[in-house]
Amino acid sequence: MLHNNGRPFAELPNTGFVRLSDIIKPNGPIPVGKSTWWAGVKDGRFPKPVKLGPKLTVWRVDDIRYLIANGKAPDA
Repeated sequence: MLHNNGRPFAELPNTGFVRLSDIIKPNGPIPVGKSTWWAGVKDGRFPKPVKLGPKLTVWRVDDIRYLIANGKAPDA
């Protein structure tokens, strides 16, 4: 089980979507900053987001769990 800043990987919901603040540091299991995350999304290292509205971008929990377990995005 991955831990980051005392927060276990299991705290991610089982299904659904998560926001960027739940994925990256300091609260999330992926220890990268916002600019590194977006560069990784652009080059395919990290999963693609889903737009739920004009100001709401989220990621599928399944994609984030896959990234943590395999070290790459599901479609990489």
